Amino acid sequence: MEPKVRIEDLQAGEEAFSLSKVVKREEVKAYADASGDQNPLHQDDNFARSVGFPGIIAHGMFSMALVAKAVTDWVGDPGALKRIRVQFRAPVFMDEALVARGRVDQVDPSSRRVTLSVWAEVDRAGERQLPVKNSRAEVELS
Repeated sequence: MEPKVRIEDLQAGEEAFSLSKVVKREEVKAYADASGDQNPLHQDDNFARSVGFPGIIAHGMFSMALVAKAVTDWVGDPGALKRIRVQFRAPVFMDEALVARGRVDQVDPSSRRVTLSVWAEVDRAGERQLPVKNSRAEVELS
């Protein structure tokens, strides 16, 4: 698969990508079924409210999946993603627009590896929240 980005065109500090998705209950349910994580926090509004949330929340790995998809869409080759490390820092509620973003941190032409800072954000009542932050991805370009 031919990559969409060329290492020769990249510079540290530049924004790499942005991918947005509105989080829907049906997708969170499908993720729960696929992953086997049937925690009521992701399934049952009454339970979620009983522990202080306004309703069910998306799985942290659901948010990470959007970040990984954003990286692989940007590169153009899913096999180019060699490593991803994330921290989950805030919940994601239903019907929020979750935005995955990335910035080029390091470019190593000799190894053809690119290190990115990656994160996911939501706008909650005019305030930027980072459900995924302090995170990095490494890709290898052919």
